[in-house]
Amino acid sequence: MPPRIRERAQGTDLDEARDVLAAAYDGVAWTADSTTSDFRFRYSAAGDAAMTLRAVEFTGHLDGEMPEGDDFVVQWITRGSGVLDDGRDRLTLQAGRPQIWPDQTFRFSFDDYSQRLIQVNRAAVEEIAAERGSAAGAVRFDHTATPDDRAMRIWKNSVTLISQTVLDRDASPLLQAEMSRLGALALLELYPVTAAALPDELLLPRNAHLRRAVEYVHEHAHLPITSTDVAHVAALSLRALQQAFQRQLGVSPNGYLRRVRLDRVRESLLRADPATTTVSDVAKHWGFAHAGRFSAAYAEQHGEYPSETLRRG
Repeated sequence: MPPRIRERAQGTDLDEARDVLAAAYDGVAWTADSTTSDFRFRYSAAGDAAMTLRAVEFTGHLDGEMPEGDDFVVQWITRGSGVLDDGRDRLTLQAGRPQIWPDQTFRFSFDDYSQRLIQVNRAAVEEIAAERGSAAGAVRFDHTATPDDRAMRIWKNSVTLISQTVLDRDASPLLQAEMSRLGALALLELYPVTAAALPDELLLPRNAHLRRAVEYVHEHAHLPITSTDVAHVAALSLRALQQAFQRQLGVSPNGYLRRVRLDRVRESLLRADPATTTVSDVAKHWGFAHAGRFSAAYAEQHGEYPSETLRRG
């Protein structure tokens, strides 16, 4: 069983507080400043590598960047204010309402806040999602969605039970493991999963290598991956990968990756504010540098030009 995590820190030194929290979260370029209140902070963490509960109290201003990690993190503030910004969506936090962190690098800003967090290992969530029919290894959450009342009740009840168990030093390792599973299940109820929709043909055992390749493309479309990377993950030669994509999907691996990225562009444009977002910025974010070719490819796939999609966002 994974070793238990127990961490505590507190004090009135602003720089020390920033460094403690940045180290705890693997943060990048964090800065801290005082506000009108006397500065103090308190931090605690309990759990294990599969799931960790954290609590932060910070009387001051804190901002910085959070890189992608190996965990899904849901947080909620009980005091103060906070903003999460992934460059496309800017989310203002509401007290008492859970908010999952964007599934990519994002910036944050908090002021005079108290915060609770549950950090669940990505692999554990993806394993349970696969049991429920989602494509293995391809789980993404829509962090802009607002959980409904039913999901909120399930989440709050689950958090209460998880907290009681994780904070109990005498709880058995088996019970701790069950709480990790409960945390993953509650998370899957709280936010909609946007897993890759795979053709039925790919679910057949004989296409397991191709399915692995397709799932990898969906999960890593935001990264500069190549056909060679995909072939390696799928345990296929580059030629075999190309033949499999052409035979089952009617497109090359690079062509399929371009389709996925064009879909992600559309998702981003529909969520964007036309007053503050440009098509060019979104296109470049997804690796499309040539405006003319991008616009033509987008129109061919989606039946309208990207500027039209943005105006409807």
